[in-house]
Amino acid sequence: MCGISGYIGNKTITPDRIDKCLKAMKHRGPDALGSYSHQFRSEQNVYMLHTRLSIIDLDKRSNQPFRINSKILIFNGELYNYIELKKELTSIGCNFKTGSDTEVLMQVILWYGWKGLDKCEGMWALALYDENDGSLMLSRDRFGEKPLYIFKDSKGLYFGSEIKFISVLRETSPSVNYQHIYTYLINGYKSLYKQKSTFYQDFEQVSSSSALFIQKDQQKTVRYWNPKFEQNDVMTYEHAVEESRKRLIDSVKLRLRSDVPIAFCMSGGIDSNSLICIAKKIFNYNVHGFTIENKDIRYDEKELVEHVVNKLSIKHNTIPVKTNNFLQNLRTIIINHDAPTYTISYYAHWLLAESIAEQGYKISVSGTGADELFSGYYDHHNAYLYEIYNNHPELFDSSLKAWRKYIFPIVRNPLLQNPKMYIDQQSFRGHIYFRAKEFSTFLTKPFHMSFHEENYCPSLMRNRMLNELFHEAVPQILHEDDLNSMYFSIENRSPFLDRNLFEHCISVPTRFLIQNGMAKSILRQAMKGIVPDRIIDERRKIGFNAPLFSFLNLKNSDIYNYLLDNSTIFNIVHKNKIESLLNKDQLLNSESKFLFNFINSKIFLEIFE
Repeated sequence: MCGISGYIGNKTITPDRIDKCLKAMKHRGPDALGSYSHQFRSEQNVYMLHTRLSIIDLDKRSNQPFRINSKILIFNGELYNYIELKKELTSIGCNFKTGSDTEVLMQVILWYGWKGLDKCEGMWALALYDENDGSLMLSRDRFGEKPLYIFKDSKGLYFGSEIKFISVLRETSPSVNYQHIYTYLINGYKSLYKQKSTFYQDFEQVSSSSALFIQKDQQKTVRYWNPKFEQNDVMTYEHAVEESRKRLIDSVKLRLRSDVPIAFCMSGGIDSNSLICIAKKIFNYNVHGFTIENKDIRYDEKELVEHVVNKLSIKHNTIPVKTNNFLQNLRTIIINHDAPTYTISYYAHWLLAESIAEQGYKISVSGTGADELFSGYYDHHNAYLYEIYNNHPELFDSSLKAWRKYIFPIVRNPLLQNPKMYIDQQSFRGHIYFRAKEFSTFLTKPFHMSFHEENYCPSLMRNRMLNELFHEAVPQILHEDDLNSMYFSIENRSPFLDRNLFEHCISVPTRFLIQNGMAKSILRQAMKGIVPDRIIDERRKIGFNAPLFSFLNLKNSDIYNYLLDNSTIFNIVHKNKIESLLNKDQLLNSESKFLFNFINSKIFLEIFE
């Protein structure tokens, strides 16, 4: 895991500016730093910067920029199947000088071209330059685990793992994109990756599963991976379970490859405990789990976590939720992220990453993607009832009975308390931008953004899950995971985001996803005998979550007054509306989320506007 940045165009970037950028990048790679520059035919300058967090082949021979003949690579991420690819390349005559995944990744591209990226299982953001023709290729991994921002002006194109790196190279602060602020305030985090825009004007990310080619004034984007969304209707439930088990174990095995120790983010749920139990029980890994401890009964998982810790006899740290320094810490996070924090969960995750770093770890493992592969959100139950009603009516009555018994008592969103929500109106999506119309009245000018989703497949439920995977949930989680972890020089790995596991899961018949009102039925059955039954049978969904007021103490007059202090935010938000919210005895969950977004937007604008 590393930091990368660079530029291609007709501008000259001074050595002083290069040094400043490398200094800004150091948290992403404190173990080594390097830069490269080249002038192509007196008409184009190229600069490539890299800071290294050493994970595989710790020797300096694997430092970057990495050269093979006329090609130069900088790479942020991990190529998990580098051992298998190295063996394949060696068999056809390729020679290697290091034990790194960096050299393997570069040789894959040199031998197979950009289409060779499809052979790679890993996470990456990379830049590959060819001195012979002056071309630059930028690429990101399949699921967009690693970030890569770009900015183009009349003089050329800048790129970087973080927006701040580009700003340093440009010697210019970016301009705030207020439309994105409105979107975040009113529609929340799920709306942020519906389009390519960011919190800054004219900044966007290289698309995942793609390679962007820049040569002279020409740009072209190609996709190296185009997943097929085809359900295998003849698959048996038993095969779905067994294949899920096998492929998840294989994925964890690949992601345990490291020359440094690995920590595990740990909740009381099936996702993180599947990974922890596979690592411990299948591979005898010396697991160390880290958990956010919450006193709020709605989010308390202490008993579940302790059950697994005792069953497996693993090392474990708990990080308590507290109000100390909340606004100061939030300001630090916003500066580091170059953006508002997307949800309160990622304030909690920042504390988790801090504790992992204090224990000396360079890698953490998390359960990102399990909800979107196996079904894990409450609205998936409504979508499942729709699918059963239309395609397997013989199962509907029993499925509805199970929903009423197990789901209705625990779901809080009133819109999701209607089991026939999608049956009554297939196109209904009002629960996703919940109460957006009401919250838009907090703004000083009208705002409305209609809900949009991509059409990946005919199934309503699977299409919703794929939109969550590629647009509404996972990109946001990965963004926060990456920046929180890298602030503390930690690499984050997500074993559920595995190509082979994904391609199996998307083929599983939809009717198998939920059984007897239990989401993630396939995953739970696949983990029988590996994960303790106490975890497998738990129906509540909590994860790394916490209520806002576990951190924010409004009884503190300094905090209360700060939130109402004159600020740029009140050019776009009515102060009296915020004051009314702060003076309520108790906030609804949606109001608490809006208040968190307001606080983040206020701090963000005070720093970056």
